[in-house]
Amino acid sequence: MDTFSLIVVVGVALFFTYTNGFHDSANAIATSISTRALTPRVALLMAAVMNLAGAFMGSGIAETVSEGLIETPSGDNGMLILFAALVGAITWNMITWYFGLPSSSSHALFGGMVGAALAGATTVYWDGVLTKIVIPMFLSPLVGMGLGYLVMTGILWVFRNANPNRAQRGFRIAQTVSAAGMALGHGLQDAQKTMGIVVMALVIAGVEDQGEPIPLWVKVVCALMLSLGTYAGGWRIMRTLGRRIIALDPPQGFAAETTASSVMYATAYVFTAPISTTHLITSAIMGVGATRRVKAVRWGVAKNIVVGWFITMPAAASVAALGYGLAYLVVG
Repeated sequence: MDTFSLIVVVGVALFFTYTNGFHDSANAIATSISTRALTPRVALLMAAVMNLAGAFMGSGIAETVSEGLIETPSGDNGMLILFAALVGAITWNMITWYFGLPSSSSHALFGGMVGAALAGATTVYWDGVLTKIVIPMFLSPLVGMGLGYLVMTGILWVFRNANPNRAQRGFRIAQTVSAAGMALGHGLQDAQKTMGIVVMALVIAGVEDQGEPIPLWVKVVCALMLSLGTYAGGWRIMRTLGRRIIALDPPQGFAAETTASSVMYATAYVFTAPISTTHLITSAIMGVGATRRVKAVRWGVAKNIVVGWFITMPAAASVAALGYGLAYLVVG
């Protein structure tokens, strides 16, 4: 196996992680910044550190990505498939970042994997794609919206007689904790997805055997790249999440972050399902905002976001398949 191919694929995987970090940094901190609970730079630094910590909290999602979605291809064709999958995911990340659309980096990666695998005549485990990707893609936003609505309703009831100014100050402090929990969950979910790709590349290259524990250096570099990308920030998407869907106050921000992070931990540890942090926090914001009144949510903006969710996987898959074809013509 060409060592150069392995280095290229690992390098592109780490660049994807970097784009994932700045693309998805808004997930963890946009609500805290919009409510002025945290300043932008403090929020970004906190999110970067918690992303780094979250990456070391498990390996179940990495195993799902590396073994449960597509057959691990072999030889040079395998490296080409991984390369094309990553190119498809990165391309979609950059397009949606440019337009400020909080789409899912995770589903861009999964779409890229499926598209490249089909183009490269590699087996796709459709049962795994359905149960671990597609069903959670539909269920997690519904759960996030419903729980967000219930959590915010509970907060409004518990603090119905509280002094408004004192409650706002208290929830600004509480948001520091909920934003940290969100960033920790983001590290737990998203760093492992790239770890799974790197492990596949190592298996194809014969450096690692299938089923072995993830090497420490893989965890470290993936976590660091995600953290660096997070610290770089994604201001376009932050504006969409923090203000354009609904102008949040501290209690609402706390409710949305607590809801989304709780679901992330549950899906990571109970179901080992790699869900989208973007889908969760956006739907939680919608659910929380609906407690004010349904019309308080800018549903036109929300509709555009949801449309982006549905086209992410097929769009990334198409780009990946095209990328595989071009790469095959060049090096095949």
